[in-house]
Parts: sequence; structure tokens; C-alpha cells
Amino acid sequence: MVVLALNAGSSSLKFGVFKALSKGDVEPLIRGVFDGLADSPRLSVKDATGHVLADRPLSVPDRSTGVLLRELFSLLDPLLGGEQIEAVGHRIVHGGSRFVAPVHLTNEVIAALDALTPIAPLHQPASLGAVRALAELRPDLLQIGCFDTAFHSTLAPPASRYAIPREYEEMGLRRYGFHGLSYEFIARQLCEIAPAPSARKTVVAHLGSGCSLCAMVDGKSRDTTMGFTALDGLVMATRSGAIDPGIILYLQQALGMSVKEVEQLLYRRSGLIGVSGISGDTRVLLASDDPRAAEALDLFVFSIARNIAAMASTLQGLELLVFTGGVGEHAGEIRKGICDRLGWLGVRLDPSASAEIISLSDSKVEVRVIATNEEMTIARQTCELLGEMAGG
Repeated sequence: MVVLALNAGSSSLKFGVFKALSKGDVEPLIRGVFDGLADSPRLSVKDATGHVLADRPLSVPDRSTGVLLRELFSLLDPLLGGEQIEAVGHRIVHGGSRFVAPVHLTNEVIAALDALTPIAPLHQPASLGAVRALAELRPDLLQIGCFDTAFHSTLAPPASRYAIPREYEEMGLRRYGFHGLSYEFIARQLCEIAPAPSARKTVVAHLGSGCSLCAMVDGKSRDTTMGFTALDGLVMATRSGAIDPGIILYLQQALGMSVKEVEQLLYRRSGLIGVSGISGDTRVLLASDDPRAAEALDLFVFSIARNIAAMASTLQGLELLVFTGGVGEHAGEIRKGICDRLGWLGVRLDPSASAEIISLSDSKVEVRVIATNEEMTIARQTCELLGEMAGG
């Protein structure tokens, strides 16, 4: 069985092709991305060994998801040498209270997910846009939804609860959490390490353009920084993170901003780009000598370290800290700034470390860097559901 995993974002479309193995695992065959769709679109594709299969700019003027998918299948069909893709798994950011496991994307399910768009305005339209475009392009292909919120279905009060009247919680206003496909991958990786560190009190920092933390024990989510929406929690590239709700009221009542204007401000004009006025990309800010860049990065590091301490409070201790995501995996200066602020917890980095473990042997908290792979989690979940459907 060969499956395609699609991870559609606001400015990129990541994909992976996987072959199903026994015991619920998958073998990666091809991995790639349509990147820079907002300005300079580019297609990059590699095989499982890292050999480059394609790396070129996209000259097509139409960058719609349907056009990208046609481009993708025209590339994949000859590379697969006669193998047929049997199903496509999609990253769906918000599943709400109803969807806590992978599901066949029927028209009824798609409509239910579309109703969640106001809770995830940056991500839900991109995910469902890929589903609809693929249905037109290859209507006979089975499509499976895999949810970023599902991993956090183990959250329970008080971690899952907001201090609002109970009738609103009964309507679904609660902390859901996101980046669950990434956290599930990391949890599985930790279980496979010998001796397995998964039973430790662990905080995983998924740091990219979107950022969040997850406190976990035994591979289960116990607390997380994102909440009802993916706007909450840490300072991010263009998102504000946690903010005094009174500011929202002030923006609307005193400054006369509309709901749409506030949404644009908090999702697209805040975070690193808002504070620096330069960029939301940590690489650009780290290379800049503008003092506003340093101030934005200082707030970013402060936000992450403060929230790691909060996650440690939930766990009543901290034994393992894992960095993942584009920034978490590659920005050593950011990791150092965070860990320096956590020295009081006994975190001590090894400045010469180049392996997965980057803490000193006498550090009270082990610190690791683990590359995430959301597409592999999507593929695993897709194959597992296909197996259940075939058995049922």
C-alpha cells in the first residue's frame, strides 16, 4: 500500500509518499515541498536517501492548490514506477471536540470541519482547499483527515478549562492544543530510544513560524500552550501569542477596529514581525544589527522560557526538554537563550555538542534536538485507518 501525505499551509504545501509496512509503520519513499507560494514559489523533492529528484522554481502563474497538485502528480506518477497511490492523508489543523482520531473525509465530515474555520482562519481553509482540489482532480482517491488537535484529547481539567461560564465550555470553548501530529511523532521517537525516556517529565518545544509547547508523560499530552485557537501561547512569527483580552476590547471599542481588522492584526501583523518591524523569520532577525530585531528575539526567548517553566509546574518537575520544528532544530542561538533562562531548573547545555543530546552529563534536565516529521505521522495514521476500514 502506498499513501500520499499532504500538509497544506498558508504559504507552502509539504508532501510525502510512504509505503505501508507491518506493525503499523511506514517506509518513506519521497518527500518534498512547494515553498514560498506567497512570493517566490519553488518545488523541492528528495528520495528517501536524500537524493535530489527536483529543485526548481515554479513558473506557473496560477499557484492555486489544484494547479500544484496537478504538478505534483505529474512528477510522482513516473517516479513511482507503476505503484499506485491508494489514499491521501491530510493534516487538518482543527478537529474540534468531535474529531479525535483519523477519519474518512466524506462530504458531511468536510462540512463539519469547514464550520471550524473561524477558530483556525489561517490553517483550516488551506487544509480543506487541498481536500476539495484533490476531489476534483482524482475523485476516486480515498482521502483521510488527520488532526493536529487529536493528540491533545487527553487534556483534562484544569489544564483544558477556561475560567468562563460552564455553558460556554459545554458549547466547546475549551483548550484544544495544536501541533499534535508533530508531538505524536516525537512521542513515538522517545519510546523507541533505548532506554526509553518517554516516562520522564517531558516538555517538547515545537518552534517554527507557529510555536507551541507540550508537557507530556508516557507519550500523552498533559498540558500545552495553544488553546481554543492556534493564536494562544508563545510569541510566534506573525502571531501575538497570549495577550490580555482587554486589548481586544480596547482595539474594537476605543480604536474602532472591526473583527476582521483585529484578526489580521493578531494573526498576521504581530509576533516577531510586529515587534521588529523587519521580519517574522528568526534567521533574518539573527543576522540583523537593528536593535528592534534583538528586542523581538529577546521577547521570543523570554516567552518560550517562561512557558516552559509553566509546563514544568503542570508536570511538577522537568526531566527532559526536546526542541523540534524548523527553529527548534536549527537555531542554536535561540536554544541557548532559552536554556540560559532555565538554568535555575538545572538546565546546562554542552556548547560543543553536535549530536541529538545537547546537554552536559551533569545537567539536571536532559536536552535533546529531534527532527519532526508530520508527514510520517499522517501516513501512519492513514494506513492504520485503512487497515481498520478493510478489516471492518
